[in-house]
Amino acid sequence: MHSETRLSAVKRLSTCCNRYAERTVFFIGLSMTAIVIVQVFSRYILNHSLFWSEELARYLLVWLTFLGTSVAYYRGMHPTINLFQQHFSPRLKHRLHIIVHILSLAFFCVMIWYGAEFAYFVRLQTTPALSLPKWLVFAIIPISGTLLVLHVLGFLQTGVKSGGSKP
Repeated sequence: MHSETRLSAVKRLSTCCNRYAERTVFFIGLSMTAIVIVQVFSRYILNHSLFWSEELARYLLVWLTFLGTSVAYYRGMHPTINLFQQHFSPRLKHRLHIIVHILSLAFFCVMIWYGAEFAYFVRLQTTPALSLPKWLVFAIIPISGTLLVLHVLGFLQTGVKSGGSKP
């Protein structure tokens, strides 16, 4: 019973974090679109370019990509190679899913470690147009790595018993 409570807590936390990540991805995508539209309007209609818009859109795209990766992983939407998988038994398919998630967990831990190191390394630098601290831009690497680790743990705790491939 105690392990089931912990099990459901990890799953609930993974689901909750994914819900916020999805909303953030939507907001970032909407913001990025609005910034690009305003820049195009300003450049071609008003004949005045906004010096900061390209940089902000680029950094929003970085955040959108990394957060979108965690959302896609949670939903099981990453591309897979299943050329040979159709010939495997369900039990072998399940074991392969677990192995893939364990390997992904190792990669995500490396992502957290080196992402945090890099964000710390650039902590004193600022962006050219907006003068934002660069660590804000690169902080998304360990943040998304942490979300991905949470999703893997959710899968490994629920998926091992149920045979599913999603957290």
